[in-house]
Amino acid sequence: MRHYDFAPLYRATVGFDRVADIMDRLLANDGTQPAYPPYNIEKTSENGYRISIAVAGFTADELSVEVRDSALVVAARKAEDEQERTYLHRGIATRAFERRFALADHVRVTGATHADGMLHVDLIREMPEALKPRRIEISAGTTRAIDATVEKETTTA
Repeated sequence: MRHYDFAPLYRATVGFDRVADIMDRLLANDGTQPAYPPYNIEKTSENGYRISIAVAGFTADELSVEVRDSALVVAARKAEDEQERTYLHRGIATRAFERRFALADHVRVTGATHADGMLHVDLIREMPEALKPRRIEISAGTTRAIDATVEKETTTA
């Protein structure tokens, strides 16, 4: 297993510690994350996303969708079955699971639906106005005119 030291990144940057933590976590897992349950991540619009998770055998009451510490946590726990069953073949896995998805900044969960054995979680990326590109008007004039205006305002105040 490879180990990367992100200390130089911490020394040279400000605010990228979350990215380094995510990279460290991904490299530490080294592909050992369980494949159950299978899921898809799709882009539904310019700022919209959908995570679809196969949850065959679970009811909506047995599923849990939460946002904790900038992560989407989907969990399921099968209720105890009062009826004793004898299976000749059991191919539908209804074992408990917890799946975590790291959410980027400004990504918000808008809703979840459960239909036909699939759990769909819809997300949207909402860029704050302060981070959106904005156009700066260019005025015709000289810097002297701007300096004179600033000087005039400071002397009258």
